[in-house]
Amino acid sequence: MAAPTPRSASRLLLLCAAAVLSQGEPSLMMDNVSVVEGEVATISCRVINNDGSVIQLLNPNRQTIYFRDYRPLKDNRFQLVNFSSSELRVSLSNVSLNDEGNYFCQLYTDPPLEEIITVTVLVPPQTLVINTQKDTATEGEEIELNCTAMGGKPAADIRWLKGNKELKGESFIRPMEEKMSLVTSRVSLTVSREDDGVAVVCLVDHPAVQDLQIQQKLSVQYKPRVLLSVSYPQGLTREGESLQLMCTVMGKPTPEKIQWLRLEDNLPENAILSGANLLINNLSKTDNGTYRCEASNSVGTSWADYVLYVYDPPTTFPPPTTTTITTTTNTILMIIADSTATTEPAVHDSQAAEEVPMTVDHAVIGGVVAVVVFAMLCLLIILGRYFARHKGTYFTHEAKGADDAADADTAIINAEGGQNNSEEKKEYFI
Repeated sequence: MAAPTPRSASRLLLLCAAAVLSQGEPSLMMDNVSVVEGEVATISCRVINNDGSVIQLLNPNRQTIYFRDYRPLKDNRFQLVNFSSSELRVSLSNVSLNDEGNYFCQLYTDPPLEEIITVTVLVPPQTLVINTQKDTATEGEEIELNCTAMGGKPAADIRWLKGNKELKGESFIRPMEEKMSLVTSRVSLTVSREDDGVAVVCLVDHPAVQDLQIQQKLSVQYKPRVLLSVSYPQGLTREGESLQLMCTVMGKPTPEKIQWLRLEDNLPENAILSGANLLINNLSKTDNGTYRCEASNSVGTSWADYVLYVYDPPTTFPPPTTTTITTTTNTILMIIADSTATTEPAVHDSQAAEEVPMTVDHAVIGGVVAVVVFAMLCLLIILGRYFARHKGTYFTHEAKGADDAADADTAIINAEGGQNNSEEKKEYFI
C-alpha cells in the first residue's frame, strides 16, 4: 500500500477534526503572544463545544492565575477581561522579562485538556552609537564606521545607508545577561570629494521598535579644483586689445596660495594681478604663451592652463575713390575700389573656439559692374545719334544736258558731253 502524501494527510486530519466536532467533543484553542517590555499582554483560552467544564489559567510556575472568574494569584497586574463558557481572557500589564515563558490553559474534562500559550517579551535596543576611525578623511582614503546596538532582545538587525544607496556591512553579535544581545556592525568605504557633508545612516530593524537610526556626516578634505574663464574679449584676442582671465578655486581646506605664472617665461610687464584674476593690457604677439593659475592647500596642488595666441588687428577697406567721366551728353560717377585692399585670412583661435571667415564686399563689386554696363549703354546711344544726323538724299546732275535738247539724239550727245565734263559732276548732300 502506498504511503499517504502530505496533502492527503492534511485532509485526513481535517476529516478527523470534523468528526470530533460533529460528535461535540470539547477542545481548546489559543494563540501565542509577543509583547514589548512594559506594555500589556492579553492571554486568551477559547473552548469549543464546552460541556460546562471548568476553565483555568496557570503561569509558567504552574500557579493558578484564574480559576473560572476567580483569581487566586495575588498579582494585581493580571486582570479579567472576559469570562464565559467559551472563553477565559486575561490581561497582564507592565510586562517584564520575568513574565516570559509558557502559560497553561486547562479544561477539567475527563480526561482533562491542556494547551500551552507561549508569551515572548521583546526588548528594544537601549543605546545606538556610531563612530569612525577619524573625524576627517582625505579624498581617496578608505575609512571604517562602526554602529553598535546595545541591550536588544532579540538581536537587532543593522543596515547602512549613504544617500539612497545601501552599503554592505558586517555584523557581530555578543550575548549579554537576561537573553539580551549586543550587536556591532562595521562598514568600509573609499571617500571622494563628493562625499563631503554626506550623511551615512545606521538603521536598526527590530520588532520592538520602529525608525531607530543614527547618522554620521562625512568630512572629506581634497586638493583644489581650478577653473579658468575669459571675462573679455569675447572671441579672438588681437593686438592692442586687453585680456582678462578669471581663476575660480574650490578646495577643502580653503587654498592658502593662488598664483599666476607663464610657462617657460616671465609674466609680461603689462600684466596686472588682481586677486585671482589676471589682466593683460595692450596685447602684442610677444605675449603669446601658456598661462597657468595654480592653487595649493594642505592636501595638494592643482592648476589650469590657458594658451594665448594674439592675432593681427582687424583689416578694413579704405574709403572708396571716385572718378568722373564727362561726355557731350552725360556725366558718369564711377566708384572704383582700391585694388590694394585685402581681407584677412580665416584663422582659428584655440581659446575662443570660433573661426573667422574671409570678408568680401559684394556691394563694391556690384557697383563696379553696374557702372560698366551704364557706360556701354551711353556709348551706344551717342553713336546712334551721330549716324542719324549725317544720313541724307544722294543726288547727281549727269542727265542735266537732256533737259535743253530738241530731240533724243541731241540729248544723248549732251549727256555724253556732260559725262566727260568733270567739273559738272557734283554731288550734294542734304
